[in-house]
Amino acid sequence: MTPDRPPRPDDRIPAPPRNDAPLPAAPSHDFKVRRRTLIALLIAAIVLPCVYVAAMAYNDLRVREAEATDATLRTVRVAQEHAVKVFDMNEALNARIIELVQGLDDDGIRATEPLIHEKLDAFGGGYPQVASLSIFGHDGDLLASSRQSPPPPVSIAARADFVGIRDGRKIDQVSPVVVSQVTVKPMFTTSVARESNTGAFAGLVSVALRPEYFGAFYRDLLGAQSPMDLGLVRSDGSILAFYPPPRAGATHITPHTAFVDALARGADSGVVRMHSQVVGDDVILAYRRVGAYPVYVSCGYRTSAIWAEWRQHLSVLFISMFTPSIALWCVIWLSLRRLAAEEEAWERWQAEASMRRSIESAYRQSRKMEALGNLVGSVAHDFNNLLMIVSANVQIARRRGAAGLERELSAIERALKSGQSLTRQLLGVARKQPLRNETILISRWLPASRELLGASLGAKVSLVLDVDEDVWPVLVDVAEFELALINLAVNARDAMPNGGRFTVRARNISFRPGEGFPLDGDFVQISLEDTGVGMPSDVLARAFEPLYTTKPKGMGTGLGLPQVFAFCERSGGLAAIDSAIGAGTSVHLYLPRTLQAPAAQRPPEPRKADVNPPEGLHVLLVEDNDEVAAGTEALLQMMGHQVTCANDAASALALMEAGHDTADASGDATSSRFDLVISDIHMPGEMNGIDLAEALQDIEPKLPIILVTGYAEELERARHADVRVLSKPFDIGLLEKMLEQIQRDRSQRAQRERDATL
Repeated sequence: MTPDRPPRPDDRIPAPPRNDAPLPAAPSHDFKVRRRTLIALLIAAIVLPCVYVAAMAYNDLRVREAEATDATLRTVRVAQEHAVKVFDMNEALNARIIELVQGLDDDGIRATEPLIHEKLDAFGGGYPQVASLSIFGHDGDLLASSRQSPPPPVSIAARADFVGIRDGRKIDQVSPVVVSQVTVKPMFTTSVARESNTGAFAGLVSVALRPEYFGAFYRDLLGAQSPMDLGLVRSDGSILAFYPPPRAGATHITPHTAFVDALARGADSGVVRMHSQVVGDDVILAYRRVGAYPVYVSCGYRTSAIWAEWRQHLSVLFISMFTPSIALWCVIWLSLRRLAAEEEAWERWQAEASMRRSIESAYRQSRKMEALGNLVGSVAHDFNNLLMIVSANVQIARRRGAAGLERELSAIERALKSGQSLTRQLLGVARKQPLRNETILISRWLPASRELLGASLGAKVSLVLDVDEDVWPVLVDVAEFELALINLAVNARDAMPNGGRFTVRARNISFRPGEGFPLDGDFVQISLEDTGVGMPSDVLARAFEPLYTTKPKGMGTGLGLPQVFAFCERSGGLAAIDSAIGAGTSVHLYLPRTLQAPAAQRPPEPRKADVNPPEGLHVLLVEDNDEVAAGTEALLQMMGHQVTCANDAASALALMEAGHDTADASGDATSSRFDLVISDIHMPGEMNGIDLAEALQDIEPKLPIILVTGYAEELERARHADVRVLSKPFDIGLLEKMLEQIQRDRSQRAQRERDATL
């Protein structure tokens, strides 16, 4: 579109010419930098302590695990040294017993049993770990013991260690824990085979050891409430001694663990992590082999104790680290809130400053529009009078039957219509055009206007209507609405010389306070879009400016867009435009929703032909323009009426009062000299037409009065008075219909008075 029509809005309202001087530079970047800095500090104040605490916690856990591992290694070494001494001593005792019975068979040992008993008691009596020293025959029978003499009838022929030693298995040199047949107490033995003179198996000698001895030593070594466990186990996993006592009386270490695998490999020492069913916890377990014996010492450190100590230390670390950090977080958070409050205050100040500048700009614009409106209104009023003179004389010429002048009169009438349209546009831009508002349904009205829009667009432009069915009704002046659409359609046609598409859409839209729209409430949005060349930003900024146009001379008046803008404002809405070069132009008309229902369409009542035509009226014509008065007087006389002219309100009032006094003198108090008053509103003198009408109604309340005006503000005041109103420029036919109605009312009133007299 060219500047006679609005561009497309993104729901923003470009004001008519405004002061675009920039506001003081807002330190928005300062707010952003400060906010980012504070947020970075807050993140650092959160992340860095967390990273530090996590690193410290991880390091502390590793250190504690390393310390636990060192503790198990130290402890298991001490326990190993102790076990080596015990087992070496047992080996020495076994050697002394073998030497004691060297050369004796089973019978010889039985024969010398009392002496052997004393020797055995002497050998083992001084060792707390030794439960007994025993000699067994080749059939497993007990031959001699350090505990009693003679020995009880005991046989170990079925015991696994006896069978193993007899078969040469080294592991059975240390037996599992068994219950003694003599003392009925748990014990385990270290045994060696006896050989006959021929080298055959002749039995065995054994040293029985008390498991509780090792348990007591381990208890003393670990101390009370120790997180460690000590055990003495055979290489097959059988538990010989354990402290604290294993859970549920376990006799073997946990199967399928790293410790079991190490025992199976015959490893001498190592450290493994595993879950121990013996203690019911995960442990760091160190183990060492006891010399060359099939026995291992193990020391397990419960990881639950490590975690408990670690968590306790971590809680102290948390408190010591995060207490000042939380205080720092609160300070930064309060700083962010204060910054947000400062930014909000700044934006509020900016909005207030912008609003103040907008109000000042709007005030200057309104003053300019007011001055322009007064100028345009004065010109339009005088122009209306000229049109009235021409129109009245054309009607006179037609009524007198000017032969051969039909073509010329028609041309004059067409020129009159163009002049009336131009005057109407001028008054509309000046906000002085009277509005005749009525409720219409857009969903019905726009489709019915397709032909009107199509004729304005021309054949090259296609018209597309997209109207929602549930569009709300609006209260508008239909004629002004049509004129606005025609202006926009014509401008769209001019912007698309090679053809294009003109789309009209209508939908409901609501704006709430704070959404940035100048108005609040429910509106009908009518969007008119074209695919034309668009307009640059400098032209767009002046698009609503009255009398501004970029069209060639004679192609545009610069009143199209201002008329659209003025129509929307006077209807309670507004117009928005948007456009760009090559992107086309769009207009949004926002018209407020009305709750009034459309008026029902009634068919016109047929006029009844009067049998007796009514008599002519005596008309008081009040008009300050002599030529307008002369033309109107001639027309009224041709219609059969008597006319008396007055050139101002004071003269008319004087004539009316004189006629009223004459009627009183004649005794007819119900009538006056004049039957009708036709007066212009805008007249020189202290009284205008409305003041005259109010004064005449005080004198003669039933006197018909017709006021003629071209100003909207005068029209609104005139409608509150009990008078008929004609807005300039008016059709002579409309005046004739009013006069006929007044004549009929006068005749009916006279008939009623005659009937009442009879």
